[in-house]
Amino acid sequence: MRIGFLGAGKMAEAIFAGLIRNQIVPAADIRIREVVPQRVRDLRRRYHVGVAGTATELVTGCDVVFLAVKPQDLDVLLQEVAPALTTRQVVISIAAGKTLTQLQKLAGPRVRLVRVMPNLAMMVGEGMSAFCLGRHARPADRKLAARLLGCCGRAMELPERHFHAVTALSGSGPAFFAYALAGLADAAVAEGLPADAARLLAEQTMLGAARYLLETGMTPQALMQAVASPKGTTAAGLAVLEASPMRQILGQTIQAAAQRSAELGRVAPKPA
Repeated sequence: MRIGFLGAGKMAEAIFAGLIRNQIVPAADIRIREVVPQRVRDLRRRYHVGVAGTATELVTGCDVVFLAVKPQDLDVLLQEVAPALTTRQVVISIAAGKTLTQLQKLAGPRVRLVRVMPNLAMMVGEGMSAFCLGRHARPADRKLAARLLGCCGRAMELPERHFHAVTALSGSGPAFFAYALAGLADAAVAEGLPADAARLLAEQTMLGAARYLLETGMTPQALMQAVASPKGTTAAGLAVLEASPMRQILGQTIQAAAQRSAELGRVAPKPA
């Protein structure tokens, strides 16, 4: 199985690095098409992947094609490669905001499509991806998408109507969690902790809390109750959070990201 990536930015790298790391496919069976020469040289040296001279060349030589360019560049790219797409390939789009209907119109009426919202944590094997299938995708394509994405973390199938919220929560979410982590670490530094110690404490605590929730099935509310003893330190901190507009701010954060996801799907393509 040969897998191609049209676009080789950070998200594409996260996916093919995971595929190589988990021995899903060898590096020799991965090809990229990227317009930035230095980026191509760096990725080729680091991963030993193949490089296609043109987008059409990549498509014709691959069984699975990831569309990994910016949403505003995708329309022009699909118009270019559409004549080379057949029912033989599975086309997997990770472009935020681009719907299956939009993709199908550009790629061709019979192309097998999968739409995915991954996140950068795939690079370290802890990614979260949601996917949905186009109307011409086959049952085997569902299994293939789950396998390719699941090797780098977790993958789940969801109806497409949820994808703007998915983009906001898990796609953009790593940046939001990092923002909160940095704020907590900075506050600990203000209390006298060395900066490197504060960062490690914050990172491992966030990782541990997430893993604990995933592995035990405990709800966040139950975890808060388990950690907070009456009149203790956790209760004192939670009281500040509950008295603040934190939940409203978090809601506005997700709402803004979801709205931008919807807007990206309506962005006019750049002229060729």
